[in-house]
Amino acid sequence: MTDRSPEKATEDWVTGDEPMTGPQESYLQTLAQEAGEEVPDELTKAEASERIEELQAKTGRGA
Repeated sequence: MTDRSPEKATEDWVTGDEPMTGPQESYLQTLAQEAGEEVPDELTKAEASERIEELQAKTGRGA
């Protein structure tokens, strides 16, 4: 098994302050439903990515 390359921190993303993408929103809603949590509608790409990681850990869907 090989280690994954370190990812750029979300605060360093050039497009991190843009609205989250459709796929991010869809996956985030699925994870939030499984975790029994609410997610704000107006997240940025960076915020959505961070929230996805949190919910993946909570639901056991993380890589």
